[in-house]
Amino acid sequence: MENIDFFQNMHEVLSENALKTMMSYCLTFGKNILAAIVIYLVGKFIISKIIKLVRKLMQKRTIEPSLYSFLDSLLSICLYFVLIIAIVGVLGIETSSFVALFASAGVAVGLALSGTLQNFAGGVMILLFRPFRVGDFIEAQGYSGTVKQIQIFSTVLTTVDNQTIIIPNGGLSTGSIKNYSTQPNRRVDINVEVAYGTNTEDVRKILFDICSKDSRILTADGLAPSAPMVSMGASSIVLQLRAWTESANYWGVMGDTTEAIYNRLTAAGIEIPFQQIDVHMKN
Repeated sequence: MENIDFFQNMHEVLSENALKTMMSYCLTFGKNILAAIVIYLVGKFIISKIIKLVRKLMQKRTIEPSLYSFLDSLLSICLYFVLIIAIVGVLGIETSSFVALFASAGVAVGLALSGTLQNFAGGVMILLFRPFRVGDFIEAQGYSGTVKQIQIFSTVLTTVDNQTIIIPNGGLSTGSIKNYSTQPNRRVDINVEVAYGTNTEDVRKILFDICSKDSRILTADGLAPSAPMVSMGASSIVLQLRAWTESANYWGVMGDTTEAIYNRLTAAGIEIPFQQIDVHMKN
């Protein structure tokens, strides 16, 4: 009889402890759920404010549409991922395994797509800092042409003979770029070779007369044409005509002025020597 009473008492004690443990667990879990809901609502509010602020900053900087949408999505995904990790931690679930899993996946993807990621990073840098814009005439990576598109991974150029060149943004962002469109004016340099014994002042008069008759050549203060003698070669002396023009007129002025110089020097009887070697024979 005493044994039966003992087991009954033990059963009641265990049942009471189990009930208390379950109630304690439910209370704790309920608090965690309530805290997770609060964190979710507050985090969502903060994320929306951050995204709106970043959008305003990108709009002020007139970011390219392709980069704008990508960065917007990327920022949203990253912020919500951080929020999910915070909620999982509040619920009492171990987060180190999640972080380790995503870190390992990130490393694997980064190694597999190292070149692609480099081009992507280069595209972001180009679109943010804008060393050139669509429509600019640039020279980079051994190519020159007009920029037609700036994409996330590459930049598309069209050459003067209408060829399409696609340059990866990785090398483009880290290499040297010569942008011919950033300045309103460019200087046209034309080397003029004449024979030894030629009066250089006569040549200069012809060069300046050609410039004065071309309305595309600028004559404002500091932009007036000049023609210094730059070298004495093996077969000729070399004067360099330096004339300023608007960037859009550069190639036209270069071609027309070169042809005009040849015609005027020929008409004036001024010798334009070709490469030659004088050989003196001794008996």
